[in-house]
Amino acid sequence: MIRLFVGLEMPEAVRDALSRLTGGLPGARWVPPENYHLTLRFIGEVDEGVAQDIDEALDLVVAPAFTLALDGLGQFGKGEKSRVLWAGLRPEPALDHLQAKVESAMVRAGLAAETRKFSPHVTLATLGRETPAARVGRLMEQHGLFQAGPFPVDRFILYESVLGRQGSTYHALRGYPLGGWRPVEEAP
Repeated sequence: MIRLFVGLEMPEAVRDALSRLTGGLPGARWVPPENYHLTLRFIGEVDEGVAQDIDEALDLVVAPAFTLALDGLGQFGKGEKSRVLWAGLRPEPALDHLQAKVESAMVRAGLAAETRKFSPHVTLATLGRETPAARVGRLMEQHGLFQAGPFPVDRFILYESVLGRQGSTYHALRGYPLGGWRPVEEAP
């Protein structure tokens, strides 16, 4: 079994900017900068045959390249129930288009359709129960106008997620270029 997701990598300059926001929250588990990404579709554990079907379906996705910009901070959960701190993105129709194409590819590959609404973000930290809500609020006020980018997006990636004692590590398995039409090999 292999644990997979489809996402967009963050350029080094964006990773550096995001990493400067970390620290100062007791009980927070900060995402290492090399793991910053935007998830287009979480897949979960699949066998090698399904992984092959996913790869083949993603290879057929055609979408234009575009630019993204990070814009502001947010959280999933409120107050004492806040569990994730994230950086948001400026609305970008091309991102929504790409995510819909990836989702369609997953359904073609035999996966169940995602029921949650797409909420584009880059996770910065998972917050523990002991993380003071007031400190989270202060960090969000202090960095609420955070912006990074714009940066070009010219591919999306199929990642493997390996769970470990120190959290997950992500390995890019394959990149799929954006930019429009790609020729399909003709049958002999």
